[in-house]
Amino acid sequence: MALPDCEIGTELKIGLASYDDLRHADDILALMDEYAQHPFGGGEPLSDNCRSGLLPALRGFPGAFSILAYQDQSAVGLVNCFTGFSTFLCKPLINIHDVIVSESARGLGVCTAMMDFLAKEAKSRGCCKLTLEVLQKNYTAQAAYLKTGFKPYTLDEELGQAEFWQRYL
Repeated sequence: MALPDCEIGTELKIGLASYDDLRHADDILALMDEYAQHPFGGGEPLSDNCRSGLLPALRGFPGAFSILAYQDQSAVGLVNCFTGFSTFLCKPLINIHDVIVSESARGLGVCTAMMDFLAKEAKSRGCCKLTLEVLQKNYTAQAAYLKTGFKPYTLDEELGQAEFWQRYL
């Protein structure tokens, strides 16, 4: 397992995950399952279909990458990212799809460290911004994102904030 990219103190290590590394794959699935079982993640365990198909799908999806955080050799954080494109800025962007900090590591700066690592990674890829979605009542996540420089998206205050909508197919 190689995650030498960033160290905070001597205990927290953050780096890009390898979908081919068995430990990284197991840790991604374990953290995704922990998140899925939380009310903000849907409150259900990760499905068998997702358990068997997630890593191959991420591996084969253009622009997908993940960041893992380890504390004392235990996986405590995960950010799943996808490269997108800003038509107005004519540059790539990174959309953050999942941010997971294990309950045992909350409040220890894991989210901040992962977001700082991600910002550096995005800049190295020539990206113009990071985007993410957060549930309206997930106040803890909102506070963490505000702390790391995120804010609700608005072009013009009079037109209001952008909303994230979906349509299942």
